[in-house]
Formats: sequence, structure tokens, C-alpha cells
Amino acid sequence: MGASVNVPPTVTVRGQQVTVVDEFVYLGSLIHSSTQSTPDIMCRSGITHAVMHSLDNQFWKSRISVPTKLKLYDTCILPIFLYRSECWAVTKVDTCRIDGLDQWCLTTLLGIKWHQFVCNEEVRRTTKQPNLTVIIQSRRLSIFGHIARMDDDADAKRILTAPHQRTGRDHQDVLVSRG
Repeated sequence: MGASVNVPPTVTVRGQQVTVVDEFVYLGSLIHSSTQSTPDIMCRSGITHAVMHSLDNQFWKSRISVPTKLKLYDTCILPIFLYRSECWAVTKVDTCRIDGLDQWCLTTLLGIKWHQFVCNEEVRRTTKQPNLTVIIQSRRLSIFGHIARMDDDADAKRILTAPHQRTGRDHQDVLVSRG
């Protein structure tokens, strides 16, 4: 008798066998089988953190003026984190993580150390930067507006306006498929 081998499930797509996986990267975003945004938010957060660290000595600890550092931050760092954020379903836990990353980035940019006990409001006042969660909400509302103005036959609009029903599990909404 041979040992049983765990073979991952596959599906056939246009005649090709495709292995079913829990997560994969598509166009730079982490897509997870749970359909939650948390894995992608965590991935983007890690990349943003790494880039901030890599620029630490060159920019953040340099004598470059704060307004110039903020322009670099807005131009080079924020797009890394905010990529595809208009599609995220942000939970309360995600909001706390995003706000924490946002605050860490700004304090790093300003050269503030943890032991200096500078309050978050002071950092926000100094940088005049909006919260990342506010930026994400604005981006989500913007894409919602674009989809709402689409023709009724557009797939994105049909998905957005599809009736939904409650499931017994965790009271999550599920779209009803009309095929």
C-alpha cells in the first residue's frame, strides 16, 4: 500500500487544471480566500514599513526640510500603502492597524523617538496630514460614485446593486447570484 499524498484540489479553467490556493498575489495585491482585506492590508503595511526603514538614513534623518519630507512621503510612500485601498473592506481592527502605521510613519518622518512622548494630535497638527483611514474612506466613496454612475448593465454596477441575503454564519451579507 502506498502512502496517501495530500494533493491540493484543482479546478478546470478553459481546459487547464488550476490548483486551488488560500492566497495569491494578483497585480501586486494579496488576494485571500477568506475575501477579507486584512491580509492585503498587513502585506501593504509591511512593505510600507520596510520602505520607510530603507529611506531612514537617506531622507528621514537628513537635514531635508519637513515640507519636503512630507512631499516625498505623499509621493513615494503613500501610494505603496494605498494601492487598491478603495476595494478594501476595513474592519475596526484594520482601522487601528492603519492608524498605527500612519502615526509611526509620521513620527519617523519628523524624527520623533518613542521616549519623547509627543502626542498624536501634535504630530497631526505639525504635519497637517489627513488620517490614512480618512484617505481610504474618500477613495472608497470615489469609486462608489463612479460605479453608481455606470450603466445598469455594467458588471460592477450589477454586483453593487445586487440584492443580498443574510446567512446564518456570523451574520455576514452574501450577494445573491443572478445567473
